[in-house]
Amino acid sequence: MPEETQALGPHVELDGRPVLTGSCSWADRTLTKDADFYPRKSMSAEDRLRFYAAQFPLTEIDATYYAPPAEQQARLWAERTPNGFRFDVKAYSLLTGHPTRPQSLWSDLRERLPDEVLQKRNLYPNHLGPELVDEAWRRFAAALRPLHDAGRLGAILFQYPAWFVPRKDNRQQVEALRERLPDYLICVEFRSPMWLAEKRDRKRTLSMLEDSGLALVSLDAPRASELPRFMAVTNPDLFVVRFHGRSDENWSKQTRTAAERFRYLYSRKELKELTRPVVEHVAEAKETHLLMNNCYRDYAVRNAAELRDLLANM
Repeated sequence: MPEETQALGPHVELDGRPVLTGSCSWADRTLTKDADFYPRKSMSAEDRLRFYAAQFPLTEIDATYYAPPAEQQARLWAERTPNGFRFDVKAYSLLTGHPTRPQSLWSDLRERLPDEVLQKRNLYPNHLGPELVDEAWRRFAAALRPLHDAGRLGAILFQYPAWFVPRKDNRQQVEALRERLPDYLICVEFRSPMWLAEKRDRKRTLSMLEDSGLALVSLDAPRASELPRFMAVTNPDLFVVRFHGRSDENWSKQTRTAAERFRYLYSRKELKELTRPVVEHVAEAKETHLLMNNCYRDYAVRNAAELRDLLANM
């Protein structure tokens, strides 16, 4: 399909700034198999992405957390979406210190690891050593170049685990992101409430992000997470909010899939209340990304459309 004939999903403009809404996944199995969002269950991956992009101008790529992307795949994502579409890309688990499956590594890097390391269920950066970790960063950045060059790359999301707390070595790791990926816009989500819960820690965290040119990911999350519902802009290029639902039960228990963990459908009243703090910050950034992570069946796409409509009618 020629690019000029592709449709781009509608967005809202507030104070002359684009506000993009979307889902954190367009291909979750519960959405493609158990919901009626897509016209046909048998759609190809290409047709599915084109259809999604005609409904929303923004999505998040979650698969890049579980395995690093290939440059050819990034090129296809760019080719299958129209001008103005944005992909926010979740950083590979190895780069944020999450447990990483050995088989997800590039095969030639995996071959350079000793047998005792490969036999581990999960790998961490210290298992690879500085040289291989640096190479992993380089390859991750190179693979996303087609998205960047096509104008489709929104931000790279660095979601740090709950055990990544505000101490000196972790702050240094966050501050190094700009040097690691100098050409890309980066946003940071902390899953430890310690970064933002107390006023003093919050001020230090915001200053660190501002000085490093990084965008804070503001959150709406279940109370059980203890993550504060706090919104701020730390990079004038991007204001980003991720909505994780409000199910304390699902957040706190082990679930088979991420979709089940974030199973929560926001009410219209809840979304309407959330538009107020969002609107307060839109004018502070060139672009706003509002991403629904309640990716169970069609919950995220329904809420993303409803949030967009609420903002349009303010």
